[in-house]
Amino acid sequence: MGEGATALAGGTDLMVEVNFGHTRPENVVALRRVEELAQWEGGRIGAGVTWRRLERDGPRALAQAARTVGSPQIRNAGTLGGNVGTASPAGDGLPFLAAVDASIELASESGRRTLRWDDFFIGVKKTARRPDELISAIQLPEALPDRQEFAKIGVRNAMVIATVYCVVTRAEDGETRVALGSVAPTTIRARRAEELISSVASPGEEDLREFARLVSEEVTPITDHRSTEQYRRHSSGVLARRLLERCLR
Repeated sequence: MGEGATALAGGTDLMVEVNFGHTRPENVVALRRVEELAQWEGGRIGAGVTWRRLERDGPRALAQAARTVGSPQIRNAGTLGGNVGTASPAGDGLPFLAAVDASIELASESGRRTLRWDDFFIGVKKTARRPDELISAIQLPEALPDRQEFAKIGVRNAMVIATVYCVVTRAEDGETRVALGSVAPTTIRARRAEELISSVASPGEEDLREFARLVSEEVTPITDHRSTEQYRRHSSGVLARRLLERCLR
C-alpha cells in the first residue's frame, strides 16, 4: 500500500472519523475484495475477518467480545484488522489478543514481519505499523486456554464504548492472565495480579480479594465524559474477579 494512502475495510471506524470531520483522506484503498485478508486458517485470522464470523466461530472470549460490538450491521462489516489498526484503548477485541499474547502480521512490498501485541500497540491510537505496511493477519498461539471469559462495563451491553473491558483466562496448570482495556493508554495486562493468582491452585475468598485489589492498583485510568478514574479503577478489580470466578467454576 502506498505511503499516504488510507486503508478501508469495513469502514466502521474510518467513516465515523470522516463524518465528524476529523480526517479527510486523499487516497483510500478499499480492501473488502482482497480474498487473502478474509482467510482464516487455524490460529491465523485474516485482518478482513468480520465480527460476525468471530461471533460465530471465534474462541470463547473473542466470540463474547464480538457479540457486543455495535449492531448486526456493524458486525457484518467491521473487521478484527480494523479494530487492531485503530488501536483505541477501548478496542473490543484487543483485551483478548493481549490475554493470549497474540501477534500482528504486517505486509509490505519488502516482505512480512510479525510483532507481538505489546510491541505493536505503542500509545493511544498509535501503533508500530510503518506507513507502507498493511495489517494482514492476527496470529494466535497454537494452544489456547479452555477457560476464558470476556465482559465489559458500560451504560448498555452493546453499541457503546465501554468504561472497562476485561478478559481473564486460566489454563489447566493454573496459569492465569488478565487483560484490560479502556483503563490505560493501551490495552494492558495486570501482571502482578496474574502472578499472585497463578500460584494458587484453588483460590479462596482472601485470594480473590487480593487479586481484585492488585488489578485495581495496576490500571492507570483517566476521568472523561464516560466515567471517572475512581470508578474505572474500582470496577476493573470487580470485573476481573467476577471473570476469574467464572473460569474457576
